[in-house]
Amino acid sequence: MTAGQGDDGQLADAVAAAERWTAHNYHPLPVVVAEATGAWVTDVSGRRYLDCLAGYSALNFGHRHPALITAAQTQLDRLTLTSRAFLHDQFADFCRGLAELCGMELVVPMNTGAEAVETGIKVARKWGYQVKGVPEGQATIVVAENNFHGRTTTIVSFSTDKDARDDYGPYTPGFRIVRYGDLAALAEAIDDTTVAVLLEPIQGEAGVLVPPPGYLPGVRRLCDERNVLFLADEIQSGLGRTGATFALDHEAVRPDAYLLGKALGGGIVPVSAMVADRSVLGVLRPGEHGSTFGGNPLACAVGSAVVELLRSGEPQARARELGDHLHQRLQSLVGHGLVAVRGRGLWAGIDIDPGRMSGRRACELLAERGVLAKDTHGSTLRLAPPLVVEAAELDWAVDQLQAVLSHRA
Repeated sequence: MTAGQGDDGQLADAVAAAERWTAHNYHPLPVVVAEATGAWVTDVSGRRYLDCLAGYSALNFGHRHPALITAAQTQLDRLTLTSRAFLHDQFADFCRGLAELCGMELVVPMNTGAEAVETGIKVARKWGYQVKGVPEGQATIVVAENNFHGRTTTIVSFSTDKDARDDYGPYTPGFRIVRYGDLAALAEAIDDTTVAVLLEPIQGEAGVLVPPPGYLPGVRRLCDERNVLFLADEIQSGLGRTGATFALDHEAVRPDAYLLGKALGGGIVPVSAMVADRSVLGVLRPGEHGSTFGGNPLACAVGSAVVELLRSGEPQARARELGDHLHQRLQSLVGHGLVAVRGRGLWAGIDIDPGRMSGRRACELLAERGVLAKDTHGSTLRLAPPLVVEAAELDWAVDQLQAVLSHRA
């Protein structure tokens, strides 16, 4: 299995054009994708790559999954937008299907993951004032250090990532940051003003950090004891990525609300949602929160198709079985260029020996060999191939990683 060769001149021209006309808020690898199918993409020069990032889990079901493309094409021929001023014939089916998948009662559909998190923050505060009885203006939310929940002004206010946070103040108050995985610190941070604990069950941007066993059930227990909402940001970890529908399922934990996005749009359109019971989302009234595009007909048609794929259980099973295989292969490289491997399902954070090379350099070398991955925090790489990937393709990708680790750069 090899990646195809291409015209480097054509690729260089496309990279230069992108650099010329866009703000430099990203530092992408010099890859310009033109086509994609399943787990593979092809750049403008004809070179093929195995996609081991999958749009940060937005492409859990692969590029252009036939069922999702069919749903989108069918809806494009009928209706794409009404705004929430009116109902449309895809809306109820999507909301019902997603609520049932989550085991919850109500859905607030939005567009991006950051919007889902913002919705969770607003609803938690409103719940705190109207239901818990927190004095107006005093609500607090406890979050974890090294979190990544988006890049809005409010969200970066409680980020500990200097790149995401610095120079965007003044910052939104009302957040307390504790160490991820530390139940004692969490318990100490919760008081009578606390309305919610907002966590990623597995921290993605931080390097696919899995909390210690018992931590997530402990969070649930603390929230129950202190009358606090548990908001689970499963935007990256949910919808099959870890080998279960949600990462919390591995420890049989049910949050008070799921915050979902990325894969919910099937890699076709941005779709996100907050999903919770009526006791939580029932605090919203008309005009208090909304979105022109949230829950639009095209988004709902694609989202319903995503829910149908997950109802079968097949994506979750593939992620679980292939994930075990991937992690076994990666573990064999520890001590041979890798320092550590973490993750669950088809999601891995791997720490490269910094004496060999940076994470960025490793990604550049992998791209030269036809594998796309993304670095974070210096020497860490994240691997998250689409759940439609084959075992032989995973083996080939790990072989390329092994070859890259033989370099010293």
